[in-house]
Amino acid sequence: MLHHEISGNGKKPLVLLHGFMENTTIWDEMEAHLSKDFTLIKIDLPGHGKSKVYQEIHTVELMAEKVKEVIDALKLEKINLLGHSLGGYVSLAFAEKFPEILESMTLFFSTTVADDDEKKQIRKRSIAVIDENFETFVKTSIPNLFSNNEKDILEGKIELAKNIAKSTDKEGVKAAQLGMAERPDRTEILENLDAKILIIAGKYDNAVKTENLLKIIPEKTNIKTYVLDCGHNGHWEKPTICAEIINTELFHNLPKHFLL
Repeated sequence: MLHHEISGNGKKPLVLLHGFMENTTIWDEMEAHLSKDFTLIKIDLPGHGKSKVYQEIHTVELMAEKVKEVIDALKLEKINLLGHSLGGYVSLAFAEKFPEILESMTLFFSTTVADDDEKKQIRKRSIAVIDENFETFVKTSIPNLFSNNEKDILEGKIELAKNIAKSTDKEGVKAAQLGMAERPDRTEILENLDAKILIIAGKYDNAVKTENLLKIIPEKTNIKTYVLDCGHNGHWEKPTICAEIINTELFHNLPKHFLL
């Protein structure tokens, strides 16, 4: 079973799925601001953190099934699911397979759109780089995930992100890259899912094309969208604001689109 950590004893289970080359520790700063009404279930995805590598390719569907094993083991009937980046892709696959247990789904700096051909090729070419010089791969990729406008202020958090990435099993990194390249477009989940859908995006996100995502979000009363003044890593760049949005949205209603 996937490694997972539980904190709090609130009435609402909030399952947190980290992104690519991350682990459960990325939620530490945001956790301090999340409501005490949550029980947090932080999960290490396959090949990340303390969870093992299962196979050569970790599809997002496989990851979703492994997350479901944790949910079943904890005997949870309804959950709120939040996924950052890769974790968002896994959340969409989870919503497709197990929609009946979702009270809400949050795409946290993630997208429903599949990789285009260029991005797929970049992921596949990265496998050789990861094998030959993993540290260089980390050093060149991680800084681009933060807002260019605040790189100096965020220097310490960029180093933290690099260290977390470097601690990730190389085979797990490769398996996730190949799995992400295979994932299909899941925009229809936004149309079909009856649970509350929360989308938190970054205006300066270099990994997710926020403008393109905003254009395809359907006009539905169960969908709320927030665009923050940051890059791809809101849990480090805007932890307090992100936590406030999550706290509010899971207990109250705010205007449909909200710009911060």
